[in-house]
Amino acid sequence: MSTEYSAAVYNSAAPASLPVRLATYQRRKMFERFLQRFGLPDPAAEILDIGVTCDQDYESSNYLEAWYPHKARILAAGIDDASFLETLYPGMRFLRANALDMPLPDQSFDIVHSAAVIEHVGAFANQVQMVRECARLARRGLFLTTPNRWFPVEFHTVLPLLHWLPKPQFRSALRAMGKGFFAEESNLNLMSAGELLRAAETAAGDQFDFRVETEALGGWPANLLLIGMRRGAGN
Repeated sequence: MSTEYSAAVYNSAAPASLPVRLATYQRRKMFERFLQRFGLPDPAAEILDIGVTCDQDYESSNYLEAWYPHKARILAAGIDDASFLETLYPGMRFLRANALDMPLPDQSFDIVHSAAVIEHVGAFANQVQMVRECARLARRGLFLTTPNRWFPVEFHTVLPLLHWLPKPQFRSALRAMGKGFFAEESNLNLMSAGELLRAAETAAGDQFDFRVETEALGGWPANLLLIGMRRGAGN
């Protein structure tokens, strides 16, 4: 994951376009699922949100910060400069940090949340490391979302079916189409439900009970939701 991340590189669709409206619809559903799974909102629960963006063009950018009522209980972290969140939402805190190496103590938050970040951290080993960091920081549980590789349309390029090719061929095709940024594994590494669960269990399967749920769009699983509950935490 580049330390010089620019939201504009990832956000290729126009703010009022159909893909963005659908993304907002999906994020609202995933936000509701997050609240349900963890009994939120809870004014006492401390939440770490990993992967906030500097983008302010899309309605659902940084949706947790926008929609969660107890904003002073959120630490928003990311490699973008999203310090404007502290002004926009008084009481909220921002930390500029990388998802693979967070400068925070073990179990310093009740819940760790991250939306659509794990597909951008690089190779599978890095995806394992991201889950490991989320697990290390969570007292109760974690909630990570990512696009489903097996949804017919790839959300970043808005191309159909091409991403169903084996990953090396998919990346070669993107390069041939002039989409070299998304052809790099360090920028986009889509996951299936099996890969996501394997990453989680490799990272912290001895400490957490993990499951992968889905959020459908048009009847097809479009997003994967990794839910992890720390064993013995009284969830």
